[in-house]
Amino acid sequence: MKLERIKIRPITINDFEKVLTWSKDDVFCSANGWEKNRNPEELYKWWLRCVNNKAKDFIRMGIALNESLIGYADLACMNDHTAELGIAIGESGLWGKGIGCDAARCMMEYGTKKFGITTFMAETNKANVRSRKMLEKLGFHEISRIGSEEYIGMNRQLIQYQLN
Repeated sequence: MKLERIKIRPITINDFEKVLTWSKDDVFCSANGWEKNRNPEELYKWWLRCVNNKAKDFIRMGIALNESLIGYADLACMNDHTAELGIAIGESGLWGKGIGCDAARCMMEYGTKKFGITTFMAETNKANVRSRKMLEKLGFHEISRIGSEEYIGMNRQLIQYQLN
């Protein structure tokens, strides 16, 4: 995938149909800690809160491939030129194609330009090999292994990363 085809953009309520589709993908839900068979009305209210987010330390942007929304990227816990990066590709059929890496680069560039972020943190599950490889490819370094979380039905070690 070429970086030019991947863009980040503000999320909108009109993106809800895509989000609803993701919520019906058991692989996506299991990998991202989403409840399976989520009530569409409750999901809509959650997405509306995401779209209307007013938090000063959190931003969610849409990931678009050829203008079609395929996921979202977050900068969380933004404080003192540091933020935690999160990437979720909603269409599991697109996993493993370098899209997450390109989206992460776009989001980090956005965070650096718009918010002056110079240090990025990230966390992933030890079992999430694709995410770990993506972070390492981007230049992140493992800094700790604290905590555990369910990933694809199993409770596994969390790994924390940093990029300056």
